[in-house]
Amino acid sequence: MENFSAHMHLRSQQHQLSLTSSLDTTMQLRTLIFTSVILPWVLFSSAKGTYIEARKPERDLVNFPDYGFPQDLHANPAVAPKAKELPTCLMCVCLTGSVYCEEVSPEMSAVPALPKETAYLYARFNKITKISKQDFADIATLRRIDLTGNLIAEIDDGAFLNLLNLEELSLADNRLTKLPTLPTKLVTFNANFNKLQTQGVKGNAFKKLTRLAYLYLGNNELTAVPQLPESLHVVHLHNNKISAITDETFCNVNSSHYIRTNMDEVRLDGNPLKLFKHPNSFICLRSLPIGWYN
Repeated sequence: MENFSAHMHLRSQQHQLSLTSSLDTTMQLRTLIFTSVILPWVLFSSAKGTYIEARKPERDLVNFPDYGFPQDLHANPAVAPKAKELPTCLMCVCLTGSVYCEEVSPEMSAVPALPKETAYLYARFNKITKISKQDFADIATLRRIDLTGNLIAEIDDGAFLNLLNLEELSLADNRLTKLPTLPTKLVTFNANFNKLQTQGVKGNAFKKLTRLAYLYLGNNELTAVPQLPESLHVVHLHNNKISAITDETFCNVNSSHYIRTNMDEVRLDGNPLKLFKHPNSFICLRSLPIGWYN
């Protein structure tokens, strides 16, 4: 019995040692997990929070330019900015060399200040009323200007003179009664749907444009055909008030062998003009004018 009691006492001590060892191992494992996983995460979260909190005051103190208009536009609509008060590339889309200002809101009533490198300007369907000398004075890189669908009634005579690289100019669907001096390198000029009158178009307005290939003057109030350069491929003069032409309007009466080789398309329909009264007016053309005629 004594041996049995001693044996059981020994087993009890071994079991307690085993439990103690197991508890120690568990505590060590928990300590390891806490120090290697939980503690770094807590420290990281705390540091991140501290970093965010540290950044907030700096972010709140950043002063962005207000471009001259109030920050809360909805609070007082009466003082909402006009287009001329906004930087061009804020109210328009500016890409490399191109500026798109189509149907700008708030309404654009003047040509905006353009970046120096602008080559293409699209400012269609706005409320621009006038083109001044200063609008394009410092933008010699311009190659195309499209001002279709505005309210332009006046253009300063020297507004386009410094645009030595301008090849395409559209002033269609405006209110012009006369034309300014045009740049000499124009290839395409569109002034359809204006109020152009013969006295408002200089006799040599197009004659000196030796590269002009496409001329659109339809739906105006012209009573005569202006002088046309030899370079023309297409000329549209439909829906005007032209009642008469001469043998020299398109051809050269001094040469019976003269052929206007570049001219592909002439349009004169919609004028009070009787083509049969002018049998020799188109003899130098490769094709007769297109359109419906009485």
